[in-house]
Amino acid sequence: MAVVSALAKYKLVFLGDQSVGKTSIITRFMYDKFDTTYQATIGIDFLSKTMYLEDRTVRLQLWDTAGQERFRSLIPSYIRDSSVAVVVFDVSSKLLKELVCQHFVSSLLVLANNVIYTSSHFEHLRDNIMIYLVKKLTQMFISVDRQSFLNTTKWIDEVRTERGGDVIIMLVGNKTDLVDKRWPQVSTEEGESKAKELNVMFIETSAKAGFNIKPLFRKIAGALPGMETLSSAKQEDMVDVNLKTTSNQSNSQQQAGGGCAC
Repeated sequence: MAVVSALAKYKLVFLGDQSVGKTSIITRFMYDKFDTTYQATIGIDFLSKTMYLEDRTVRLQLWDTAGQERFRSLIPSYIRDSSVAVVVFDVSSKLLKELVCQHFVSSLLVLANNVIYTSSHFEHLRDNIMIYLVKKLTQMFISVDRQSFLNTTKWIDEVRTERGGDVIIMLVGNKTDLVDKRWPQVSTEEGESKAKELNVMFIETSAKAGFNIKPLFRKIAGALPGMETLSSAKQEDMVDVNLKTTSNQSNSQQQAGGGCAC
């Protein structure tokens, strides 16, 4: 009678601040869809999916954690027996900036236009004051935008506190579809530099456009215990092919779509 080998199972825990897109990444991978209605994760959610690789099949157990501070005490217990920690941050947060800045600037314009100016000198002064206030507002929101990126260091430290070096860590910059050169954001170079500094892997994704979602999980699968039997050339070929395919598809999707990808 033939012996049926047990399916290898690996626990992946998704970590990161609230609203960075952890749930959306998992949903895109599991069901190839994106939910435009945002609902915060309450506590911990669990899903699993079988992934078919070139030389074997693995079972990925995906643990989706809440980013809110009130659930932080639950997370260490889920990290302890994990094989992989996926630490997600938001590369853009464009929507938050646009909504707040638009409201603030509109209010300033109403206030400024209600003042009677008797000469061009005062109009020039008004414009300079407006520019100054908008710059200050933008600087304030730069720190807010980057907070999820800055906090990844704490998340990674927490993973290593619980697991030491016996864990794979993937740093993920999500929401690339919202990157806009008009606004400061976390650049690809910054993400790569931080990953190198912390000795973790790095990739950028868009859960909304489906960009790099499959390559993300293939990179993780390629680093799992036992995958070292594959040659590095085969692994590179496997990832590169998917990157090109997914990139072409996502480019057209990003051009057609807009809005917030959570």
